[in-house]
Amino acid sequence: MREGDSIPSIFNPRRPRTPSVVVTTEDGEAAPVPSTPVTNGPFTSIQKHPRQQDSTEQAPSEPDTSALQPIKHSSIWSKCKKLSDSCISLAARKVYCGIFITVVVTCCWVGTTHSLKLLYRHRSAANSSSPPQPLFYNLTTLSSIQNSTSLKSGEAVSLRTMHYDAPFCTAWFLTNWNILFLPFYLIFRMPGSRCSNPSKIIAEAIRPFREKGFTFARFFVRLMFVTGLWLSTFYCLVLSMRTLYATDSIALFATTVSFAYLLYWVILHEQFVGIRIVAVILCDTGIALLAYMDGITDSPTLGGVVLAVTAATSFAVFKVMFRKLVGPNATKGQIALCHSALGLMNAMLLWPVALGLFLSGSESVPWPDLPWITLLAASVLLLATNLINNFGIAYTYEIFITMGLITAVPLSGAVDILLYHATFAGMKLSGMILIAIGFFLVFFPDNWPDYITRLLRNVILLSHSARWSRRHRNGALTGQRRDIVDYRTGYIRSHLRSPSGRVR
Repeated sequence: MREGDSIPSIFNPRRPRTPSVVVTTEDGEAAPVPSTPVTNGPFTSIQKHPRQQDSTEQAPSEPDTSALQPIKHSSIWSKCKKLSDSCISLAARKVYCGIFITVVVTCCWVGTTHSLKLLYRHRSAANSSSPPQPLFYNLTTLSSIQNSTSLKSGEAVSLRTMHYDAPFCTAWFLTNWNILFLPFYLIFRMPGSRCSNPSKIIAEAIRPFREKGFTFARFFVRLMFVTGLWLSTFYCLVLSMRTLYATDSIALFATTVSFAYLLYWVILHEQFVGIRIVAVILCDTGIALLAYMDGITDSPTLGGVVLAVTAATSFAVFKVMFRKLVGPNATKGQIALCHSALGLMNAMLLWPVALGLFLSGSESVPWPDLPWITLLAASVLLLATNLINNFGIAYTYEIFITMGLITAVPLSGAVDILLYHATFAGMKLSGMILIAIGFFLVFFPDNWPDYITRLLRNVILLSHSARWSRRHRNGALTGQRRDIVDYRTGYIRSHLRSPSGRVR
């Protein structure tokens, strides 16, 4: 070893290590050491250039933050991407669309019912500066009040006769707007369809009925029955608003979901769910409370409640029969075709009934002072509601569409309080609450006990884990320490054995 040379070891990697085996020649002289080490063992290393070695040695001492920064940004970006994907997923978009549809259906129901209610609204001619006051009287009641001599001269109030009192004509006019179902369907279908010919789209909608064996006579008879159910529904609903507020009519009409479930179970043989029978009982109890909210004897609201419940029952029967007509897997074209045929049949076959009621004096339709704005507003809003109820299922879940009927009750109640100074308390408020509870119970899933069991199990597991963590935290605060595990020797601290493993 020459002077100045250090001992080659693992602590001095810059110096090449001499091989442990010295190769000698025949003369006994040592052979020259090759420039590259012999790669015949596991501990041989390749000698590098000093500059390369310096760069490799200095790399660990200075951490490279530029390499860690993209990783951090990439992890944050991946989390944001996952969050955005979950927010714009198909299920999330259906929920967002469902909330929007619920708001729209709620506003449409409130607008429709209050527009129909405005047809029975009158002004007092004695005090024109006072705000309009609602009078829920028909022609006979108003004439008896005007001809009565019991009023004093100072208390006499001149009342205008009822200008518009035609519930059947109103229902007939509202039903005629169903003719626009098929034109709206063609407008939205033709841009995205390969065939731009409307006749081909209509033929495509008629084909499923032919495959089921429907003849024209059979289809006509069933459609006539469905048309009668639809017309009777809105005739009873309009007629009930003579004595009821719009909020009461909407709340009673919301019981149609419970009646529809009973008919689905009996006629269409759907699965029996016990909680939905409880919902039917709650809805019936709410109807009874609303029927007797003004007392048992001489109750002016009893007839209105009966008419509103009849409208709900008729609409439930309509839904079942319409489903039997188009089938459980009906296409949008079939639904649009049936509704347009319903409106056309109503306009062509039932106009003599409306004309006969007008000529006989049973209904009053003053053509010069006809409230066209109110009537057209009710017709357009009802058409929008029916379009959403039938075609909205393609964009959201059915529960959001039906939910608009029950959410219209509190909004309509606020409008009644502002316009008519209505009060909701006592039996009326209790009946509406029971109907709302029954409405929500109808939408319980078929396997709702499994969901409740799973929820209780998760709650029990969470409470158990929280109690265990609390016990461990309290133990750590009082000075108790967990057993220390030595991972080098596998020793676990114990009071029974010594570190060497012998029993004490």
